[in-house]
Amino acid sequence: MSARDEILARVRGATSDIDTTPDDRGPVVVVDETSPGEAETLELFAENVADYRAQVVRVGPSGVAAAVAGALSDHGCRTVVVPSGLDPSWRAAAEGVARVLSDDEATTHLARDDVDAVVTASAVGVATTGTIVLDHRPDQGRRELTLVPDTHVCVIRADQVVHDVPESVARLRPGPEGARPLTWISGPSATSDIELERVEGVHGPRTLVVVLVESANG
Repeated sequence: MSARDEILARVRGATSDIDTTPDDRGPVVVVDETSPGEAETLELFAENVADYRAQVVRVGPSGVAAAVAGALSDHGCRTVVVPSGLDPSWRAAAEGVARVLSDDEATTHLARDDVDAVVTASAVGVATTGTIVLDHRPDQGRRELTLVPDTHVCVIRADQVVHDVPESVARLRPGPEGARPLTWISGPSATSDIELERVEGVHGPRTLVVVLVESANG
């Protein structure tokens, strides 16, 4: 018996006693999970992001540029790539502490390998999972730019943070302009080797700094 035949035989054996059709199974159970409030959602988001070993920096709107520069300086980033649509004040802050490349200057493997960090905005944050989603609009750049540099400084506004995954999917639903690629980030890149030792930075940045921008009124 081939491996394929063996696998199919096991599937048939496991499902041999199932005699219902999909229409007989009744409605899908949906568990409603409501947000306790905006402030609580934001606290939960910050807590869960930090649980993934990401650094969370909470600032007001006027403090974003300084937070970006501080994150790059603290992690020794000498070269940083920025998307074409990044807020000009954030780019200027990065230029104060590092050599800044535009995304169209980092189009080769060699150029990207020499880049220490990337600074991006965000599309949505999910509080219950501590996840940040990029939909790669002009202020977030190409997907590869957020995967190669060792440090990712990611700016997200408080009004972009939702409570759970269904809310985030509703916000990310493509409009008339069509679908976009999505990158879901839950902390710095990490995996485990064959001896279950944690290994960081295999599939993306080892350092994630999340600049959480709260409203001026707190």
